[in-house]
Amino acid sequence: MNLTYATLVAHLRKLKPAQLRLLAELDQSGALGLAARKIGMTQPAASRLLAEMEAMLGLSLRERQGRGLRLTELGKTLARRAARIQIELSDAAREMAEAATGRSGVVRVGAVTGPALSLVLPALTDLQSMLPGYNAEVTVATSVHLCDQLRNGDLDFALARIGPEETELDARVIAGEPLSLVVRRGHPLLSLPGLTVDDLLRHDWVMGDDDTLLTQTVLARLSELRVPVPQRRISTSSFLFTLALLNQTDSIAPLATPVVDSLSGNPSVPFVSLPIDLGLTVAPFSVVTRRGSRLTIAAQRLVDTILSV
Repeated sequence: MNLTYATLVAHLRKLKPAQLRLLAELDQSGALGLAARKIGMTQPAASRLLAEMEAMLGLSLRERQGRGLRLTELGKTLARRAARIQIELSDAAREMAEAATGRSGVVRVGAVTGPALSLVLPALTDLQSMLPGYNAEVTVATSVHLCDQLRNGDLDFALARIGPEETELDARVIAGEPLSLVVRRGHPLLSLPGLTVDDLLRHDWVMGDDDTLLTQTVLARLSELRVPVPQRRISTSSFLFTLALLNQTDSIAPLATPVVDSLSGNPSVPFVSLPIDLGLTVAPFSVVTRRGSRLTIAAQRLVDTILSV
């Protein structure tokens, strides 16, 4: 079938919501039976829906792969758009419910550890003091994980970092993130009259593996300073595990300075920054949103409050 742009648009407008949902689920799961179950239909019924779509559009949306099937490039293109439609409909329903009930709604925000503690937490505290009915679901994870959740519609926005090759997300740069070297209170280094880099290298450092941004930042800066790579017998990206390790050993951990400041200001917290500045700063993080989408009222309110903080 020789389709023009106009006829293709006309055919796409005739697609049923169930067909779009099926295509989106099939792209995610890669299995027709699983996709069918997720939208509450049998596999034969799902196969008929796909066949109807292909007949209407005059295009092949799937192809055989062994005993199963996979979407063609055309099918994947339409599936990505179908997924966006499902996300937008879900957001619209949430926003309409907020408007109809007069409630403040629920915002789903993700953040890497530093901004989660230094920005999201105080912003939510401020908002909930003014709006007792304001609810939030907060996810703290790596930028890669947060961006995946954002694309899938599981988050409204995130405070994270994205690469220059990103095509589905938009980013508004907020700030860089300085790092401090953190130890437990009573650490032997705190009693030295003049702390040097050589003193630091006598102790284990705790960071994630070499693929994490924080570790890459630290190692790159140490290389600039011509400082040897510190000993790292334990690698972890877990904030809680890092704090537990610091508490029980003489290890050193580079952590986001705003996080350290929020913790060490309390005398009961057993962690402090070392009095030495190596000029460690992680690349800027951003407010990240889905490209072309509009935040709900509740989500926009939190973004505005974070920016004011």
